[in-house]
Amino acid sequence: MFIAYAAVGTLLALVLSASAFLTFTRNDGITESMAKVGVPDSWLPRLATLKTAGAIGLLVGLAVAPIGVAAAIGVVLYFVGAVVTHVRAKNYEMAPAVVLALIAAAVLVLRLVSA
Repeated sequence: MFIAYAAVGTLLALVLSASAFLTFTRNDGITESMAKVGVPDSWLPRLATLKTAGAIGLLVGLAVAPIGVAAAIGVVLYFVGAVVTHVRAKNYEMAPAVVLALIAAAVLVLRLVSA
């Protein structure tokens, strides 16, 4: 199970890192998507920092199981919050957030099973 955690967790960390970079650099697609659901522009650096912390935590979690569990929980909560934000804004273009929430949940289960 550890190999599955390492593979899926590393891929999720790469996706989070890319998303954090695009958020930090205020990529047009990201800023438009965030604006559609009512996220203030001033929140972007904070959200990007959370994604970066999640990515780092997942990678550190390869060596330190409790960090990996905590990071996976944080990433699940982040994307559940994203889904809730989409629903509240009545914006149903939320497939990426749902998929990433499910992948983060899988990473959490894999880390718990492999610990």
